[in-house]
Amino acid sequence: MLCQDVHRFGQKLVRRRLLEPREGFERPKAGHLNTLDLVALGVGSTLGAGVYILVGEVAVYEAGPATVICFFAAGLSTILSGLCYAELAAWVPRPGSAYLYSYATMGQLCAFIIGWNLILSFVMATACEARAWSYAFDSLIGNRISQAFQETFSLHVPYFLATYVDFFAFVLVLLLTGLLVLGLQESVMLNKVFAFLNLAILIFIIVSGFIKGDLHNWNLTEQDYTLNTSAPTDTSSLGPLGAGGFTPFGIEGILHGIATCVYAFDGFDVIATTGVEARNPQLSIPISIVVTIFICFLVYVGGSAALTLMVPYYQIHPESLLPQAFLGVGWGPLRCVLAALTICALSSSLLGTMFPMFRVIYTMAEDGLLFRRLAQIHARTRTAIWTILASGSLAAVMALLLELTDLADLMSTGTLLDYSLVAFSALVLRYQPEQNLSQNETAEEEIDIPQLEARPLQSVPEAENSRILKTLWFPPSTIPTRKSGRIVYGCAFLLVLLLMVLSLILALLTSRVFSGLSVYMTVAVLLLLIIGVTVIIWRQPQNPSPLHCKVLYWPILPLVSIFVNVYLMMQMNTRTWVQFGLWMGIGSAVYFGFGIRHSLGENDDQQPPASSPHMLDGNIPGDESS
Repeated sequence: MLCQDVHRFGQKLVRRRLLEPREGFERPKAGHLNTLDLVALGVGSTLGAGVYILVGEVAVYEAGPATVICFFAAGLSTILSGLCYAELAAWVPRPGSAYLYSYATMGQLCAFIIGWNLILSFVMATACEARAWSYAFDSLIGNRISQAFQETFSLHVPYFLATYVDFFAFVLVLLLTGLLVLGLQESVMLNKVFAFLNLAILIFIIVSGFIKGDLHNWNLTEQDYTLNTSAPTDTSSLGPLGAGGFTPFGIEGILHGIATCVYAFDGFDVIATTGVEARNPQLSIPISIVVTIFICFLVYVGGSAALTLMVPYYQIHPESLLPQAFLGVGWGPLRCVLAALTICALSSSLLGTMFPMFRVIYTMAEDGLLFRRLAQIHARTRTAIWTILASGSLAAVMALLLELTDLADLMSTGTLLDYSLVAFSALVLRYQPEQNLSQNETAEEEIDIPQLEARPLQSVPEAENSRILKTLWFPPSTIPTRKSGRIVYGCAFLLVLLLMVLSLILALLTSRVFSGLSVYMTVAVLLLLIIGVTVIIWRQPQNPSPLHCKVLYWPILPLVSIFVNVYLMMQMNTRTWVQFGLWMGIGSAVYFGFGIRHSLGENDDQQPPASSPHMLDGNIPGDESS
């Protein structure tokens, strides 16, 4: 009886969502978005606080001129994840988000974890953009807002919160939340205009940086720092020198900087969530994701190089990054213009972040994994009021209380976990037999979880061991079977555990927590095990279905992506892990206390609320100009 209960519970965790239209589903109008439109949406949502504020934070406190390396490595990591994301999107015959893709292919538990972390990423991104908007506006008016808040509240704020509570960012998010409740709609044309304006500004900044830059700023010494501190100017805002040179804060600073910079590349998921209006979503969504990441990769690397060449890293003002940098090279008249353009770019990125946040929550509530009230549509405004109010209020509180770097670290942790799960899903899916994602199947046919039977212990004959090893190395079939699919599931899960242990050991080794021959022997053994299990996966037959986006070097690429993401997660500080653990604890309570019992698969007699074209699958209504 206990074994049967465990089996039924396991089947609930891996239940897949069907992709057939549900009762009350209102099909959106014919797709009108091309690949360029989707790229503009992705670039507009991605290029925001990361390039206008975070570059300065990482340069001053974590990496110095090596910020270029941080963005380069974070970009490569995101490209790997984006390729896995693109293949996973190509498997699913309907646009959506990583939540929908994983629900249709991997099952409910994996989908909930991804969806819950998507909510975290979007909430933290909204709070980051609001904080960055507040910094830019405050710089434009002479830092009066921050000075007033610091004088009033800074002495009463606990050490683990921001140095001052930012009521301006708090009010900004609430104001936009109110406008969205009233039915504010996203405009593809406006997003496209802001995206191209944003790129034009950043290209100008990159070119200006290389023209006015000085290579000596990548090799600063203590003597340079002393000259700046003894100059008859205000030196109270100078950052730390570190060890000087190109890597003033060492390898640890670079590694933590890479993990933080992952935040800057988050935003391409908006392409999937708004791709329902694409003319050819299975082709345009993967291409748009890869192109968006590549464009942002070039902009971030070029922008960080230009900035650190223009200004010594310890003189950078993160809250007023570009205006102060141009003031330092003698282009002061551009200061106000750049501040105003920064606000415009951040406004576009802020709105671009808020729309997909609501869509993910709405879809999860519609599926029954979150509270049903969040999927209710107001009759007059045709918006999901409770979803908008809940997520907007949470983002406003985060913007009020947390520093931008803390928000970015927390968001990066959730994003890296999502990237790892997406890579795992894509890895496993390539080796599964053909699945009909819009046809009902029994639970046992979805993902087979063998029932446990109590059997007496007996020795396995050597012939049986030999047959099992032969099956692993020389599969009897050239196409995936349920058995080969289960082998890949087990091996992939084992690989993830091995990669987690290896990442932890390497992180502690880098931090010099321990060292010695035994540590290196352990790493060598782990590498041998990882190589052996990887070869077993490689030997299994792959699904021959043609895809618009099929990644090469399989299964190496997704495994490298998982390892890099997990290793970067290990670079986060204790405060970030405590905050992330609290968020995941709340998510576990929601899922096991409510979601697993109220999901649509569990309650087939319950119909979801009628879906609104304003919210479902990222539809962008009301844009006649596009």
